[in-house]
Amino acid sequence: MSRHMRTKPEPRLEVLMSWWGMTGLGDEGGGEWSMEEKIRRIAEAGYDGIHGMLPEGEEAELWQSLLDRYGLSFSVTAHLRSAEELSEFLHKAKSFGKVDFVNVQVLKPFLTGEPAVRMLSEMAKLSRTAAMPTYIETHRGTITQDLLRTVEYMRNLPELELTIDFSHYVVAGEMWSVSDEAELLLQSLLPRTKSIHARVSNGEQVQIDVPLDENIVLKVAGGETEEPMLSHFLNWWLCGMRNWRKSAQAGDMLPFVCELGPPPYAITLRGQDGTKREASDRWSQSLLFARLARSLWKQANEDKIELTQS
Repeated sequence: MSRHMRTKPEPRLEVLMSWWGMTGLGDEGGGEWSMEEKIRRIAEAGYDGIHGMLPEGEEAELWQSLLDRYGLSFSVTAHLRSAEELSEFLHKAKSFGKVDFVNVQVLKPFLTGEPAVRMLSEMAKLSRTAAMPTYIETHRGTITQDLLRTVEYMRNLPELELTIDFSHYVVAGEMWSVSDEAELLLQSLLPRTKSIHARVSNGEQVQIDVPLDENIVLKVAGGETEEPMLSHFLNWWLCGMRNWRKSAQAGDMLPFVCELGPPPYAITLRGQDGTKREASDRWSQSLLFARLARSLWKQANEDKIELTQS
């Protein structure tokens, strides 16, 4: 092989921090961190990038500058109601110039059947035409409102690519345990994984704490965890990574977004002074999710190596 020939990079995981998840974070008693302080902390914590909203005007220039300064990738979520709105949004995203992919929440929760399939098909075509990866998120209050209808979309649309966030289906279905039927349906969506939003639900609350333990993956495997739903989410994330890895090409990237929302997503407690405070340390939880993602990715890659050698 010529020394001038270069091999293409292997498919990779990028662990991203949700910009929404940074809302309200700061030093105790010192107020919320500034925009640059948040971005600096994200970079220093080892995240690969930020998943946020599409900035415009002067804010766009500031984002461009800070992303360059701290060497972070960028992707965005769009809240849209039609294919026409997506077309306009993709044009703006391309103009911004730094958007790796678009996660779409389609705000049409009561659109079902053939009209919904037609809209999702049109959105997939727009994504291909714009050469901008666009993934439909599994999310309550959207076109993917429930598990059954999303499975039907998948069966009718081979081009449907998903952002997997099963916390919505777990809480909407009050899954404090997971039946064989539910597991089968959830697993059927995982071959369409193109992005993962990380949050754990216990079937009653959409977002709960995970024990801050470096050995939590091993403890879950051994059945030594106080939160039974955690093992299901770790398995779904791992299965999503494995499915993505099967068809990934050189240079492809799987985004894993640590997306722990501020109140009212986050559980709050009212103190004796009447002030509401978050029950958890959202920043520490997000850092743990990043470590969990990399641990699972390592496992998914080891599986790939074993399959290749066998």
